[in-house]
Amino acid sequence: METQTMKATNLKLKEFFVNQLRDIYWAEKKLFIALLKLQEAATTPELKNAFGQNRNQAQTHVDRLEQVFGMVNEKVNSGKCAAIADIVDEGVDMIEETNKGSVQRDTGLIFAGKKAEHYKIATYDAMVNLANNMGYRQAADLLGETLADDRAADALLTRIAEKNINYKLN
Repeated sequence: METQTMKATNLKLKEFFVNQLRDIYWAEKKLFIALLKLQEAATTPELKNAFGQNRNQAQTHVDRLEQVFGMVNEKVNSGKCAAIADIVDEGVDMIEETNKGSVQRDTGLIFAGKKAEHYKIATYDAMVNLANNMGYRQAADLLGETLADDRAADALLTRIAEKNINYKLN
């Protein structure tokens, strides 16, 4: 009886894990497209470059997620990530509601970028933990690489914000 309960629990956990994979897969693909808009709207070369690097990483993240799907014997598929959809919409609103070339626009773009990174950091951190607990060690390692990328991207946006806002305010 206990074994059936454990199997059912493991199946439910795997189902949850795969649903989260689908969610973050959709998010990474959406961000790949959105980051080009952020890059084009950014004022400073440093911020443009950061969004460009982040866009390249998003493609790498998509590739890694496709590998993870294979590692857990699941078909690559996506499901809409409402949180990232809203964050992307907010980023587009920042562009439309601010003046081109303004510190306000760059600040808004940094906010949008950091919100996306924080969502992804929370998701990947939890997924690494779950993958490890489920015995998907290689998948956890790949997800951990992406987690490290996102933490670095978030730190870069913070440095740019501190540097650019202080420079433009003084």
